[in-house]
Amino acid sequence: MEFAVNSPALDLLFREAHTTHTFTDEPVTDRQIQGIYDLVKLGPTAFNQSPLRITIVRTAEARERLLTHLVEGNQAKTAAAPLSVILSADAEFHAELPRLFPAFPDAKDAFFAERPVREQSALVNAAMQAAYFIVGIRALGLAAGPMNGMDPDGIQKEFLDADHLPLMVVNIGKAAEGGHYPRGPRLDFAEVATTV
Repeated sequence: MEFAVNSPALDLLFREAHTTHTFTDEPVTDRQIQGIYDLVKLGPTAFNQSPLRITIVRTAEARERLLTHLVEGNQAKTAAAPLSVILSADAEFHAELPRLFPAFPDAKDAFFAERPVREQSALVNAAMQAAYFIVGIRALGLAAGPMNGMDPDGIQKEFLDADHLPLMVVNIGKAAEGGHYPRGPRLDFAEVATTV
């Protein structure tokens, strides 16, 4: 199969990339995080709603607070990572829709007046953006360690507000040698695809 991007790029983004558990000491800058976001914000979301929110956990004090809301197996690797971010979904994303989706400025009220509808849409679309964010980390030559082993209610109370729904914590940095497990098996196309 011929892809539009070259084989080294596919290796970097997918074939040779792994969830990373240990990193070098090389710091991750705010400029790098902004560069990642400025690239991946261009990925599609429904109505261009863009509900992903990023909380950068940089200080030692904030890192200690974060550790208390992670399962035990995620604490040491997060404590040692150069940087961690909390990715969340903004359930009030619709306030920005008149600006983000000018083709239909009334979408805010026509489709998203009800909070449960907004939450469901925010979670789906922010999860897509979180996946773009992980690929963007890889595109910059860094490695990502996304984790769901956390207390979402505790993280929300500690770092977010009631409108930001926690999705995951992602550790970011340069991968250390042997800083990942061997790749696990994946399902084959025939196991996941159905033609109707």
